[in-house]
Amino acid sequence: MLIATVCFALMNVFVKLISHIPPVEIVFFRSLVSFFMSYVMLKSQNINIWGNRKPILISRGVVGAISLTIYFYTLQQIPLASAITIQYLSPIFTAILGIFLLKEKVKPMQWLFFGISFFGVVMIQGFDVRVSLGLTLLGLTAAFFAGLAYNFVRMLSTTEHPLVIVFYFPLVTLPLAGIYCLFDWVNPIGWDWILLLMIGILTQIAQLYMTKAYQLEQLSKVAGVKYLGIVFAIFFGLVIFGETYALLAYFGMVLVLIGVGLNVWFKQKSSKV
Repeated sequence: MLIATVCFALMNVFVKLISHIPPVEIVFFRSLVSFFMSYVMLKSQNINIWGNRKPILISRGVVGAISLTIYFYTLQQIPLASAITIQYLSPIFTAILGIFLLKEKVKPMQWLFFGISFFGVVMIQGFDVRVSLGLTLLGLTAAFFAGLAYNFVRMLSTTEHPLVIVFYFPLVTLPLAGIYCLFDWVNPIGWDWILLLMIGILTQIAQLYMTKAYQLEQLSKVAGVKYLGIVFAIFFGLVIFGETYALLAYFGMVLVLIGVGLNVWFKQKSSKV
């Protein structure tokens, strides 16, 4: 999980370093790398690439593409740690959407944890002039669609191989992003090509190691490690982009993590009762 967290953190930095490239174009290149890497892995293990529940697989690809595109846009527009913190609300949207899509129950205590996290976002937006209300809402939209994607993944968990689920993301995203790029293309130059390639490779490595972590250990024991991403984001933001924050904005980030972390802990505890 630590390897996955570091890879995701570096990917976020690279996306911000090429802010002159439209986010949809970055998603296109990231999907291109993921497509070939996933295809090779599927073929090497002799797994049927098409899966069984195609409508849900396609839906997962579409909402994942929307989430990633909006998230990359917020990464380019607001400070690194702020964008990542807002995206960390996705597990909360996963739980809320799970009420309607998977008929799961959310206990009263969880709503308190949700409130803590959302109050943290309000503090980030309120005490950082670089984070406008519009960009905050966009960040929340990205987290919402990520939560929707996670629910689709959970629907597919008993019928599809994890690599098939991963493969459908670039399979769906490439044609959608490709059509958009025909009308809004910025030609990468020099180091842009290396950064675009690394974004794809780092994402694939991160997904692989995160999956392995969840397979080898209990969720409650490894999920907290990924929230070190905020620490990496604050460090990289300061060193590379010269980003600093007001004390209350830092406190808002902490509240988001506390709310999300308590929700994960509570769900794990409840499942054992």
